[in-house]
Amino acid sequence: MLNPAHTVIDLCGGFSAVAEVTRRSEVRVRRWCYPKERGGTGGFIPPECQQLLLDWSRANDGVLRPEHFFRESPGRFDQGEADPEDAA
Repeated sequence: MLNPAHTVIDLCGGFSAVAEVTRRSEVRVRRWCYPKERGGTGGFIPPECQQLLLDWSRANDGVLRPEHFFRESPGRFDQGEADPEDAA
């Protein structure tokens, strides 16, 4: 599964497009895709850049959504924790 940075970068048109929108170098944008051990962000885009990209998307194609910036994870109730509403 691709990390959130790969997904967002692909949806926005690639590294150079994202670099232009966020006013970051293309090298910096590529580092968002690298694991932390290699000097990257582990697939996460900095919050200030997330907002710039969402604003840009809304003004253009509107394809980007907030959930694209986060990894999907199982809900806490999928991990054996009881749903409080079931206790009633």
